[in-house]
Amino acid sequence: TVIAKSAERFARAATKSGLAEMEIPDEELDAIFEEVAARFRKAEKKGLAGAAASPRRSTASGSGTAAAVSHDG
Repeated sequence: TVIAKSAERFARAATKSGLAEMEIPDEELDAIFEEVAARFRKAEKKGLAGAAASPRRSTASGSGTAAAVSHDG
């Protein structure tokens, strides 16, 4: 189903980025996902759907994003 495939995609991304090992409260995850969704909605309205909204990060640069690292305290 669409939901199962979506869950697999997000689980794979969370594992790859190191988020799966972090203890981030559900409320904070909800807020982060809302920010990401808003970013993509904004890009769709501008007609940039996948171009500017999904910059790819090199996995060789580190073990997580700046936002993820800042929650380790």
